[in-house]
Amino acid sequence: MSDDGPERRFRTLFISDVHLGARGSQTHLLLDFLRVHDADTIYLVGDIIDGWALKSNWYWPQSHNDFAQKLLRKARKGARVIYIPGNHDEFLRSYYGTHFGGIEVAETAIHTGADGRRYLVIHGDMFDLVVQNARWLAHVGDKAYDLAIRLNRMVNALRRWFGVPYWSLSQWAKHKVKNAVNYIGAFEQTLAQEARRHGTEGVICGHIHTAAIRDDHGIRYMNCGDWVESCTALAEHEDGSFEIITWTDPLKRNLPVPTVAARAA
Repeated sequence: MSDDGPERRFRTLFISDVHLGARGSQTHLLLDFLRVHDADTIYLVGDIIDGWALKSNWYWPQSHNDFAQKLLRKARKGARVIYIPGNHDEFLRSYYGTHFGGIEVAETAIHTGADGRRYLVIHGDMFDLVVQNARWLAHVGDKAYDLAIRLNRMVNALRRWFGVPYWSLSQWAKHKVKNAVNYIGAFEQTLAQEARRHGTEGVICGHIHTAAIRDDHGIRYMNCGDWVESCTALAEHEDGSFEIITWTDPLKRNLPVPTVAARAA
């Protein structure tokens, strides 16, 4: 990377599900991503801090401080940073309408793209029936997910040893297990309906840790993914087109062409 700053600049970046405070958070990869990528506006689309994990076991390494400081520096330098809390950082929902070091806290946002399309920006947990109606089950599922992440780290340590690319156990399961596929489909459809209710052309969300750009429900559905496994961000170009950038290997910076999961005009 050059000394002149980030190598790729976007109109807008959308980042969700970083889970600061959880041992599975791959904050070091996100920091590297932000060294290479920048934007005029950055949306933090929920679960940036994992309050659930911090309550059960305090974990806050220097990389988590570094990420928070990097965002504050971006805000000081003129970037607009909007934080939309999710269920894991729901303690921030008491601060809607306030600013922390220039970072705005909001319940939802309407993002107007460069092409004039309007998008509802929301974390999405409010439309997860498990989170809303069986919080105890959501917490049990969270513990099971933590176990899967630990197993995933072991598997990928072996894969790195043999020179094999990164692989996500949880993402594989989500695409293979019928109930998971049905859950994701229902989540996407519900969020598309909510976007329609707000009179927008699309929705940008997080929560389910599955990055996507789809037009299946007559509304553009876009999910940022996460920084626990898939390490993805959603980026808007100056012409209003979007892409999902995957950043699982910081050493392979074949710029200006990144690892791209999807792109849509």
